[in-house]
Amino acid sequence: MINPELLKILACPKCKAPVVQAGDWLVCQGILCGLRFPIRSGVPVMLLEEAQGPSRTSH
Repeated sequence: MINPELLKILACPKCKAPVVQAGDWLVCQGILCGLRFPIRSGVPVMLLEEAQGPSRTSH
């Protein structure tokens, strides 16, 4: 789990929106962005080259 204090200052490098942790990912909360960034060995990898597009779930 990412330290809550660190999570407060992290932002999406693309749109600058806050991110939240969802399992092994940090997920951008930007309305138009929604990129997901991996967490590897407890370290968030906030590189656009490593990001995945928004998760698409059916309801």
